[in-house]
Amino acid sequence: MSGFLDPTHLIDTFGLIGVMAVLFAECGLLVGFFLPGDSLLFTAGLLAADGLVAPLWVLLVALPAAAVAGNLAGYWIGRKAGPAVFDRPDSRFLKPEYVDRSRRFFERNGARAVVLARFVPVVRTFATVMAGASRMDFRRYALHSVIGGVAWAGGLTLLGHWLGRVAVVRDHVELFVLAVVVLSLVPVAVELVRGRRGQHTSAG
Repeated sequence: MSGFLDPTHLIDTFGLIGVMAVLFAECGLLVGFFLPGDSLLFTAGLLAADGLVAPLWVLLVALPAAAVAGNLAGYWIGRKAGPAVFDRPDSRFLKPEYVDRSRRFFERNGARAVVLARFVPVVRTFATVMAGASRMDFRRYALHSVIGGVAWAGGLTLLGHWLGRVAVVRDHVELFVLAVVVLSLVPVAVELVRGRRGQHTSAG
């Protein structure tokens, strides 16, 4: 990963506040779906191991807080603007039926959906807005957003911090960041396989 979205470049340029802003945008604003949240968390933890960013305990408080705040903001954006955003019959992606489908999805999977969405790039951005547009119970959503936010932001930061002490990781940062991104896509593959099996079962 290179250029402006390179995690190391973002951290060196904008520091902790910049990392928090990226997490907030990716977790709560539709325009933030392309931001590198997973690799940014991993890299922040890795750099913390070398004393190149804020102390680890600061990261473990600030980064989950930014992620949770983004999710809560995204929920209310979806709740307030959802009908208008999705009421576009000619739109390929933002269709009203997606709101109905997501409502049923959250009713069926609720807590699991909110927590798992954290670990899936792009999905975590849209899922939070869809939860609001689908009128998911806010207290239930907020509780599991905190659980998911702490597990995701705290977990990846700790992973980067621990692995940052290993020489081979420090020498091949980009490869390990890529591995984090690939692993984060595993839940998507699992859900796709389950969905296809369900369709075959229904057809049979």
